[in-house]
Amino acid sequence: MRRDWPDIWGGLVLAALGAAALGWTLVHYDLGSLRRMGPGFFPATLGALLAVLGLVVALPAWRRTGASVPVHPLAALAVLASVVIFGLGLSRLGLVAATALSVLIATLPAPFAGWGWRIALTVIVPALTVVIFSFGLQMTLPLWPRLP
Repeated sequence: MRRDWPDIWGGLVLAALGAAALGWTLVHYDLGSLRRMGPGFFPATLGALLAVLGLVVALPAWRRTGASVPVHPLAALAVLASVVIFGLGLSRLGLVAATALSVLIATLPAPFAGWGWRIALTVIVPALTVVIFSFGLQMTLPLWPRLP
């Protein structure tokens, strides 16, 4: 019987990452209580949720057959490059420019023609990111590039 191996492996990787994040958080941070949450409460909750979601993906895939999925190396490289550029560029470029550049790079190998939707995403995603993280969660992230 053929199994849906991409979903099985993908779900197991997510479950392992979530379990590792949960374990690391439990060892290094104080959870606190529900009334007075400690610094480890939120990451531990996210790690546990990621582990559960990984199992939700992997376990049903064990019973179903899967079709072969072609891997597009250019698309994978573009997504990985966008993550690296965001991670390395956040402190120097600021949240707006790092997010915009990451979105633009990630959409380059997309099969859809045209630049209109790419530009729209490059404007909308950073705007939502600023609204959510800077104004909503009040995180202290640099919004604009640092001037020397």
